[in-house]
Amino acid sequence: MMAATVVSRIRTGTRWAPVLWLLLSLVAVAAAVAAEQQVPLVLWSSDRDLWAPVADTHEGHITSDMQLSTYLDPALELGPRNVLLFLQDKLSIEDFTAYGGVFGNKQDSAFSNLENALDLAPSSLVLPAVDWYAISTLTTYLQEKLGASPLHVDLATLKELKLNASLPALLLIRLPYTASSGLMAPREVLTGNDEVIGQVLSTLESEDVPYTAALTAVRPSRVARDVAMVAGGLGRQLLQTQVASPAIHPPVSYNDTAPRILFWAQNFSVAYKDEWKDLTSLTFGVENLNLTGSFWNDSFAMLSLTYEPLFGATVTFKFILASRFYPVSARYWFTMERLEIHSNGSVAHFNVSQVTGPSIYSFHCEYVSSLSKKGSLLVTNVPSLWQMTLHNFQIQAFNVTGEQFSYASDCAGFFSPGIWMGLLTTLFMLFIFTYGLHMILSLKTMDRFDDHKGPTITLTQIV
Repeated sequence: MMAATVVSRIRTGTRWAPVLWLLLSLVAVAAAVAAEQQVPLVLWSSDRDLWAPVADTHEGHITSDMQLSTYLDPALELGPRNVLLFLQDKLSIEDFTAYGGVFGNKQDSAFSNLENALDLAPSSLVLPAVDWYAISTLTTYLQEKLGASPLHVDLATLKELKLNASLPALLLIRLPYTASSGLMAPREVLTGNDEVIGQVLSTLESEDVPYTAALTAVRPSRVARDVAMVAGGLGRQLLQTQVASPAIHPPVSYNDTAPRILFWAQNFSVAYKDEWKDLTSLTFGVENLNLTGSFWNDSFAMLSLTYEPLFGATVTFKFILASRFYPVSARYWFTMERLEIHSNGSVAHFNVSQVTGPSIYSFHCEYVSSLSKKGSLLVTNVPSLWQMTLHNFQIQAFNVTGEQFSYASDCAGFFSPGIWMGLLTTLFMLFIFTYGLHMILSLKTMDRFDDHKGPTITLTQIV
């Protein structure tokens, strides 16, 4: 009733009613958008009776941060002091529907290890929809409750850790949802993440370490419902046309005794004297690709790609990378020192120092190009007749395991267009709120009133 009265007054009230009406509309839109930001949370533990059965809630119920704390507090106070947080980039409840086993067939499931862990765990809890704010503060919440800083680990570092059941430990394992370049299908990546979960749990069980584990994500995913994904299909609508999925080519792999350098791009185009050539089909998925001159060691790598004829000559592209140890971060970092284009006895040099990251990761960028409108990551000190553009570029030259990229260090900055839009919208709404509050505080009540026994108040018009 009160809200309805307020809205009614705004609609029919003062001169600044349109301003406040716009403010309420923006707040309503922001609340609707925030309501869609929800991710699932799966909890399980090696201890018993940590969670009571969750009461049935209405469809579409979203677990808030306060409700989540009521579930987590008993587990952190009474349960094991070793907490595993599997944090995936993107995950939605629809992922379990699309990629889980159909009719209980675990052979078709991308979550076989997770399902097995939940079946064998003495205590487990599944929350299909948790508010994004609760998840964004989950790491800080666990850190405060355990009194231990989060430790980012992978399978290699986990085997070297000596966990103690009496000492608290918060282990954070990052899991990608999809490969940065779209090289792998979501089912394959989810299956790979599930294998990581299974290997981590096997390591802890082999050491007989009690633990409490949680699987969630930073943001929800967008699941493409493809007919081929679900057995039996999702049905066809009238006059529906089947859209052909784009072909995904494998990466270029340089091997000696094992795969050493991986290189991939959705599109690989070069230009000489403003004449462009698309080298994508000549590079990826080609068995006899000329990699002569490529070599690799622990600290230096070079991928050499030779094409002939190209622009009427033999052209060689050399990607030169180096890995160095930095004491400040106590880890190895790689940098692409330069890109060279050899043709007709001349060499064009491009500085690519922004292509860098931890040596255990790969590097991904949407555009690595010499064009200014594509970011100009390829920089040359002297004018060059050569130009190059790599779309969805990804490369890894150190710590390669098989023919699969490691987790990608992306070139995207922190202040993305979405963040800037959010900041500007917040500032705009804050300005409107401040202006409306100023208008309310500037209202003044009358200090003079008509007295029927005295003379009538007259107001002199000021021209």
